[in-house]
Amino acid sequence: MKQKFKHLPKDQRKKILLICDDIRVHSGVATVAKEIVIHTSHHFNWVQMGGAIKHPDKGKVFDLSPEVDKQINIKDSYVRLYPQDGYGTPDILREIIKMEKPDAIMLFTDPRYFTWVFNMEQEIRKSIPITYLNIWDDYPAPMYNRPYYEACDLLMGISKQTVNINKLVLKGREKNRLFKYLPHGLNPEIYSPLDKKDKGLIEFQKSIFPKGKPKFTLFFNSRNIRRKQIPDSLLAYRAFLDSLPLEEALQCKFILHTELLTEAGTDLSVVHEYLFGEKYNDCVVFSTAKLTTQQLNYLYNSADAQILLTSNEGWGLSITEALLSGTPVIANVTGGMQDQMRFVDENGQWFTPSADVPSNHRGTYKEHGEWAFPVYPTSRSVQGSPQTPYIYDDRCTWEDAFERIKELYSLSDEERKSRGLKGREWAMSDEAGFTVKHQAQSFLSIFTELFDTWEPREKYEVVNSNEYKGKFLNHKIIY
Repeated sequence: MKQKFKHLPKDQRKKILLICDDIRVHSGVATVAKEIVIHTSHHFNWVQMGGAIKHPDKGKVFDLSPEVDKQINIKDSYVRLYPQDGYGTPDILREIIKMEKPDAIMLFTDPRYFTWVFNMEQEIRKSIPITYLNIWDDYPAPMYNRPYYEACDLLMGISKQTVNINKLVLKGREKNRLFKYLPHGLNPEIYSPLDKKDKGLIEFQKSIFPKGKPKFTLFFNSRNIRRKQIPDSLLAYRAFLDSLPLEEALQCKFILHTELLTEAGTDLSVVHEYLFGEKYNDCVVFSTAKLTTQQLNYLYNSADAQILLTSNEGWGLSITEALLSGTPVIANVTGGMQDQMRFVDENGQWFTPSADVPSNHRGTYKEHGEWAFPVYPTSRSVQGSPQTPYIYDDRCTWEDAFERIKELYSLSDEERKSRGLKGREWAMSDEAGFTVKHQAQSFLSIFTELFDTWEPREKYEVVNSNEYKGKFLNHKIIY
């Protein structure tokens, strides 16, 4: 692990203004941001403009310091929260800057939510660096975001691929900017392997498996949106059941912790009825209740594999949860999920995207961690929207996913467990660093470098303008 940063008295700390989802909510962004805040509060002071749609606490101010103190066992943290509808406004930002006097601004999530901040670049960067933790999923490099990235003094990427994309967007404009890799980290004490005799685990399994623990359990944990390809996972699972003798198939379960229906997703109840009918009805279980992290850990510990076939994915937190829980993963080879499967290049090193091989989605490198059962995309299409004009959609097939499920099923319980534990061991290593402590140490190193090297600057650089000197011509105002 990188050098440890000592506790600094409150009045000696730099202050960071964080703008993203309210760290008290349960989104992926909020979860990661919360862990960064908590585990760096001994060295930095924090202020957040916490966003939410129609925030019920808008206009209030909260001091989260006592709760953070308990989390990291100190007595002088500084964590203030200013809840906002959306992510705030220029006037609110100016007011908070005036009151709190932050030393840096950190933006985290999609840049389209912060266009108004980037438009204030010339005003802000006279005294405060703008930093951005980018969650971009896939190629092509979003050149339409270049003005936003240019407004940043530090660009972090949650995946190696995202770091490469940041550099591609700013090619030729790298001067005076830092590019850093900051993968997500979770608490390995929350997501951890449990003994089969754990009383809490046993009681939980009785509630979800009233007829006894299945012979084989597949698990999905993510939102019901189209890119997650949930119906394809169900198709693969149905083919898997059909490949088994009926008596054996009826001893298998697929647990999906997700919404049954969303505006951006699929009506999974209809899909379930169509694919499984009465024959396999009990082989699929939908979990729609709000679960604690402990209950989620019970689910990972009850599963033989986690599956995620999403066609583009910035990171894939459920994969990290599975790894730390000691559960093997079936995953599409796209975005940050590539990092978590640890593909190995021709030099025996953990694969890092480059100009020659910007992604491993084509399976350039086949060697990977034993805990991973990769499904390689077989098609790539360009998707888009007004906010995101273009991005690749890496689609894998349910047939290939079916093969990975069969492969996992063919292994003994002991072999699956062994592979899952190797995944946890690697996720907790200094090389991977997918824990909150590693994430915090990396963050501390990155921002210490920023504060040591940053200099106030204007938006526009001085250039040689002799080309137009003396070339202004008289002309009528109307042609």
